[in-house]
Amino acid sequence: MNKDAVKYINKEEYSFEDLCGIMKLLRGEGGCPWDREQTHESIRKNLIEETYEVVEAIDRRDAALMCEELGDLLLQVVFHSEMSEEDGEFDITQVVSGICRKLIYRHPHIFADVSADTSEKVLENWDRLKVAEKHRDTLYDQMKAVPPSLPALMRADKVGKKAGKANFDFSCFEETMAKVDEEAAELREAAESGDSARMADEAGDLLFAAVCAARKLGVEPEEALTRATDKFVSRFGRLESAAALTGRQVSELTPAEADAIWESIKNCD
Repeated sequence: MNKDAVKYINKEEYSFEDLCGIMKLLRGEGGCPWDREQTHESIRKNLIEETYEVVEAIDRRDAALMCEELGDLLLQVVFHSEMSEEDGEFDITQVVSGICRKLIYRHPHIFADVSADTSEKVLENWDRLKVAEKHRDTLYDQMKAVPPSLPALMRADKVGKKAGKANFDFSCFEETMAKVDEEAAELREAAESGDSARMADEAGDLLFAAVCAARKLGVEPEEALTRATDKFVSRFGRLESAAALTGRQVSELTPAEADAIWESIKNCD
């Protein structure tokens, strides 16, 4: 056993400092071979996965699971901070100090004399201060700052909202649906041409138009598509069960049979 590990064994409660200390122990001389081998790039996917697992716990309203998953996510923050400290870039104290300063700066209605008595005003102040802080003087700068690594629907929604700030947007839901119809027609033309690059472009334009339509209705497209996918999976499970009652798999049903069962399932929802 590592002699520095003794103080962390059998404690009833652990602090944030303990977590940072354990991480240093794992990454240090004589520590864990796997932990010592990792880089920011090698565990990048872990950060993404842990974030989505927190989201799943929230969606399930599972407090115990959420507590566990938040711990896993916090580990990723500490892990990346420890590696950066080893490289002489920054440490966890600077990470914590940075977010504390940001919270103070972006809440002038709490830490200064600015008035903000509604959530809308708070968000307006937050966005204004963020733009000034990041020196994103144009909406183009702000659009470029939306991370390309975001889920595509979420990124499209954020970019569309920023365009709306310049009144470069559809005036109403009906206009967005006209655009959806237009893009659908162009996708059909692309499909008929057989040009794969054109089909990809037009499919993207149709999806972007659909995001605009959702935004006009106040619908979060990422959440809407997640629910639609969950609904499809649930219905397909029932379709599969119905097919099994006839001794067949879904692939063995005729299109007419599958459609009839599917419609029956939809009518039961």
